[in-house]
Amino acid sequence: MTVLLDLLNDDPRKREAAAVRHPEKAHRPDTPLARKPEWIRVKAPGSAAWRETGAILRGGGLSTVCQEASCPNIGECWEKKHATFLVMGSVCTRACAFCNVATGLPSALDPTEPERVAEATAKLGLSHVVVTSVDRDDLEDGGAGHIAQTILAIRAACPTTTIEVLTPDFLRKEGALEKVVAARPDVFNHNLETVPSLYVTVRPGARYFHSLRLLQRVKELDPTIFTKSGLMVGLGEGRNEILQVMDDLRVADVDFLTIGQYLQPTRKHHEVVRFVTPQEFEAFTTIAYAKGFSMVSASPLTRSSHHAGADFERLREKRLAASR
Repeated sequence: MTVLLDLLNDDPRKREAAAVRHPEKAHRPDTPLARKPEWIRVKAPGSAAWRETGAILRGGGLSTVCQEASCPNIGECWEKKHATFLVMGSVCTRACAFCNVATGLPSALDPTEPERVAEATAKLGLSHVVVTSVDRDDLEDGGAGHIAQTILAIRAACPTTTIEVLTPDFLRKEGALEKVVAARPDVFNHNLETVPSLYVTVRPGARYFHSLRLLQRVKELDPTIFTKSGLMVGLGEGRNEILQVMDDLRVADVDFLTIGQYLQPTRKHHEVVRFVTPQEFEAFTTIAYAKGFSMVSASPLTRSSHHAGADFERLREKRLAASR
């Protein structure tokens, strides 16, 4: 059976829970709810494999962005035992208007977390693992050292597993990026999320050109690392703005672009201005490849880590073919 996941239920208890989870959004006026179109449909989770994945994660005391960010693909991914680890806790120091991760004062880093992530990677049998994190502006290095330790722990426990990290921007954290790059992930991902004109309202704690420079700097430090970035659409951006972001990313030598539809977690989050059609996503794919990206994933339900392993294999094959 195929159903549409309802992430915008008007149950008062859910509203109260959302206010606790997002205290900075509690007093914002409600934004209107847009009815989801037919092409945004996912299977309800609940298979035996899905439950097994959840049990492994709970047993390791681990958080995932699949849960914390209310990813619509959780049923599909967990059924395949694919999960994206969320390290450094599940509370973020920032309050982006699109994000469903809780905001507040995070707890101290857990030094055992890197090993627990590595153990879960082995138990899930992941050939490609994605590790992301909350923003930790409270830490001197933004948590870069902890991410690096997680990479090293996975390498030690699962030497054949390829590793993709989706990092914060490390804004005003001197030397932080270098720590992560020195640990040599196979893929370094940092999402621009939206176009520059919407940063003030959508991603107020970040700076567009700093994020762009972060991605460019990765290639300067280690050209062998694949770089990746993603955009959400439907937030009110213009088509030409999206094309300009593509150009900016290519100037920064980014290899892989993802584009997906923004879905509103609660009434207190940024509204969905419009739903982009599958045909428009196909057009973005064609244009992005024409602009020189080695890999493009663009669809309504595309997310940064969705099908990341399969996409990485194609990306690696393209590099090998080009080198022959």
